[in-house]
Amino acid sequence: MKKDSSRSGEIIKVSWRGIAVNIVLVLFKAAVGLAAHSIAVVLDAVNNLTDAVSSLITIIGTKLAGKAADRKHPYGHGRVEYIAASIVALLILAAGLTSLKESVDKILHPQELNYSVVSVIVIIGALAAKVLLGTYYRKKGAELNSDSLTASGTDALFDAVISLATLISAIVSMTAGFNLEGILGIVISLLILKAGMEIITGTISRIIGTRADDDFTSKIKEVICADPNVHGAYDLILHNYGPETYFGSVHIEVDDNMTAREIDALSRCLAGQIYREYSVLLTIGIYAANTHNEAAVGIRNAVTEITGQYSEIRQVHGFYVEESALAVSFDILLDYAVRDPAQITDAIRAALKERFPDYDFYINIDRDFSE
Repeated sequence: MKKDSSRSGEIIKVSWRGIAVNIVLVLFKAAVGLAAHSIAVVLDAVNNLTDAVSSLITIIGTKLAGKAADRKHPYGHGRVEYIAASIVALLILAAGLTSLKESVDKILHPQELNYSVVSVIVIIGALAAKVLLGTYYRKKGAELNSDSLTASGTDALFDAVISLATLISAIVSMTAGFNLEGILGIVISLLILKAGMEIITGTISRIIGTRADDDFTSKIKEVICADPNVHGAYDLILHNYGPETYFGSVHIEVDDNMTAREIDALSRCLAGQIYREYSVLLTIGIYAANTHNEAAVGIRNAVTEITGQYSEIRQVHGFYVEESALAVSFDILLDYAVRDPAQITDAIRAALKERFPDYDFYINIDRDFSE
């Protein structure tokens, strides 16, 4: 599946803009911090430099993620974006730890501050710039489904908080002669560390594999079930190989008198429609539904009645009676809280066997990978 080049290009463009803004802020803050002998302002400048590096990592990650699939990586390289976001999160954690250390040192070894009106004006300008940049990053991150941009936006907004703390410290120092930098620095450092941990746990979770968005999967099933030949869509599983790359499978229920040619045409049509509308490469399996079989209706009603007694069962599907073999098969969707599925299936099988002793019952256990 080919990566959307326009999306990648926009992410790179946003990142370069962020780098330019951060470099300007680094120069201004470093000059002000050195002139005022303020470790907080100097640290603020270092944070901006870190932000520029974060944006550079986002650019590199986006370019690598956009590489075409190859023999070794047939699903593409989209998950590199998650790795890039994790690296950005590690930089945020490093910045938080550095800030915490320097803040503690500031409390233990206080220095006289030398702020001026010009310094305060520069800090206010930097604060406004970081708020705008952070908001811009997060907005674009949401629009482009980019964890890296969102992480950079969070980092920028925390830099704005640091600038605000520096501003408060400067004003207090100029008016009351009291140094608040160390105390405020510790509070902000802890907030930065918390944000970094949240980002890195989120990206690692995506790398491990998370449940697909319920609204997204519901829309896919709606499209499938809109076809008059489909009686239901079940077992939809989506594998994410990057923010814009999905592979998956689904079972559809159709009449058992459809020919192989008709099923093939239906499957190709649905798979093509899903790919065009949602960029998901979907493999479609088949559940056959009994037609013109009165015995199957009676057994199905009994299955519905008996399984309905178990709150742990979220759904029953894939029901089919093979009369020639006197075999009944169906799937039950169990809640994740169930720790002994065999106990439930054995009880259901025994109850059905008591009513229909001539039949064998085959029960498959499913999990809800999607809504």
